[in-house]
Amino acid sequence: MKPELLAPVGSPEALQAAVQHGADAVFLGWGDFNARRNAKNFSDEDFANAIAYCHFYGVKVFLTLNTLLTDRELPAALAVATMASELGIDAILVQDWGLFALLKEALPDQPLHASTQMSIFTSGGANLAVQLGLRRVVLARECSKEDIRTICATCEGEVEVFVHGALCMCYSGQCAMSAAVGGRSGNRGKCAQPCRLPYGINEPVTDNHPLSLKDNALGDFLPELEDMGVACLKLEGRMKRAEYVGVITSIYAKALQERRKLTAQEWTDLTQAFSRDGFTQDYWNGTHGRQMMGMRPEGAAVPKELFATIRQQYEKENLRLVNVHLSIDVLPKQPVSLTAWDDMGNTVTVIGDIPEAARNRAITQEDVCGRLAKTGGSGFICAEAIAHVGDGLSLSAATINGLRRDALAQLRAQITTPPVRTTETIMSTPCHVEASHLDYTISVSSLSQLSSALLDLQPARVYIPLELLAQADNLPSYTGQYCAILPRVWRDYDEPLFLQWIDHAKALGVTGLLLGNLGHFPLCQELGMDIYGDYGLNVFNARAMDFLAQRGLQSATVSFELRGAQIRDMQKPIAAEALVYGRLPLMITENCLSQNGRLNRCNPSAPHCTREEIPYLSDRTGAQFPVLSAYGHRSEIQNSKPLFLADRDDYKQLGLRFGRLRFTTESPLDCVRILQAYQQGGDAPDDFTRGLFDRGVE
Repeated sequence: MKPELLAPVGSPEALQAAVQHGADAVFLGWGDFNARRNAKNFSDEDFANAIAYCHFYGVKVFLTLNTLLTDRELPAALAVATMASELGIDAILVQDWGLFALLKEALPDQPLHASTQMSIFTSGGANLAVQLGLRRVVLARECSKEDIRTICATCEGEVEVFVHGALCMCYSGQCAMSAAVGGRSGNRGKCAQPCRLPYGINEPVTDNHPLSLKDNALGDFLPELEDMGVACLKLEGRMKRAEYVGVITSIYAKALQERRKLTAQEWTDLTQAFSRDGFTQDYWNGTHGRQMMGMRPEGAAVPKELFATIRQQYEKENLRLVNVHLSIDVLPKQPVSLTAWDDMGNTVTVIGDIPEAARNRAITQEDVCGRLAKTGGSGFICAEAIAHVGDGLSLSAATINGLRRDALAQLRAQITTPPVRTTETIMSTPCHVEASHLDYTISVSSLSQLSSALLDLQPARVYIPLELLAQADNLPSYTGQYCAILPRVWRDYDEPLFLQWIDHAKALGVTGLLLGNLGHFPLCQELGMDIYGDYGLNVFNARAMDFLAQRGLQSATVSFELRGAQIRDMQKPIAAEALVYGRLPLMITENCLSQNGRLNRCNPSAPHCTREEIPYLSDRTGAQFPVLSAYGHRSEIQNSKPLFLADRDDYKQLGLRFGRLRFTTESPLDCVRILQAYQQGGDAPDDFTRGLFDRGVE
């Protein structure tokens, strides 16, 4: 079955371009809760007109409500979703688990899609999303063709894949770099695109752009994607101009329809429309490296001729017309009756006056059919005209034209009438569990940090990466709880190894697991261990915490993009944890930045990235961002300064059950001193940050 082609629209003109050039569906933003808040987007009137316009042409409309929301914002987001549902929106894309739970309760028949912001890249994650009530899963853009094939083979719902457009260096939904550096959250639709800036790797900033990826372009693999069973192919570009949308939609629509690769001329047109020094297919091929990096050349010319041609085509609005069948009865002593119907079963009948006897020339069947066929400007094209005309009758052209116009207007109204959907009153509210006191937990990035002096301070929990536990023969004696941090990014083929490692960790005395992705839940459900939620789950409101508690979490880490006051005011249905010390994790990347840099390269043939020294990324201000190794030759960029709150008491008044100290680049002695400072009070170091605790994010 041919996949649906989903086009981006950031404005009414882009909508026109996408629809006229062959999109099967479009996605757009309306209101303040979408991941492209800086796009032009749609006014209330534009939005209602957009849905009617698309539905007339048989095009689906998907609303992006795919940002993280505070408790105070959820009612407004629900109001947006309810209005959109009443207007007939075909699906709503969500990231926030709290909003998802709210929509499932309030709008039970409204289809919901899992945004790529949910960071889903395994079969377990995709299937759990569908079981929870999401009709479609938009996969992470980093998935290879083998990953996609594996997920499609087992997923019970629809799978959507990005095939053209911009790539983020960080996994979508896991990036905090824009938030931490500039206060504008990518998870809240305000990304400032720090990945497009120049950086140095293990050296001062250069003119290199090691975080700027070329655009993805899978135009040569459309038949393969279709054969895999991918339900929808997604084009990116809501921030781009309408002509760009017209170009890419037209090219991909034709290639899909003809089940072929793109031609050389089509590749040329795509490059002219927009590219960052060419395109990449590396993620699709399962490869990485510096060849993926690219920037838009300064002063790149706008393809005026190409854009003028494409604009002229879609502005005529005659590239896409709706078949209409017309049947008229012009019979003696009976009112004229005209019936119109489309290919989808919609039908209307309009009634006119009784025709008069002809005084001169009588009207013929050919006359009537010719006048019925004149549907220009209506969006319809006459596929069939049938006329039953009695002898010796007169019927003016104006009368026939009027009947045709009325019939087509009524048919259009019927086609665009929104479906009737159920709206339920929200009855549930998250409960609140009062925290008895605040305990400290710690996470380490190396086993050397796990000194006896640190454990003597009795942190409530010690979180250790699972891949480090796999290398350990034993763990120091400790009266608290050891927990394994599951890799935040992995693939289906990694899971048998993970289960072996977890068995080994249990033998070492590990009794808890820290989960940072939806796909962790099915992996861990039969292991009989305590499960806790990590920051990768993006808990931004009480409903999200409550929803995840129902999945079995015993505690949840709230998003570090929340202000302290927002954490304080949040209802906490289970024990809440927050990062109160450490370098905030800004990005997790599929690319290994050590391989992409000039110095300190790792061995790409080794199963994991191991380095004697921690490399760093430097920016134009001179700040240095340490780059830690992540499972599977991935990289995790840390903030340049550690979050520090031990010199103040207000973080202790937030209703938290646990405050986590996240140790990354610290020495074993530093770890001890910092935990002591939090337990006993201490002065702030020379170089630190309050993170987002006070200022929050846009």
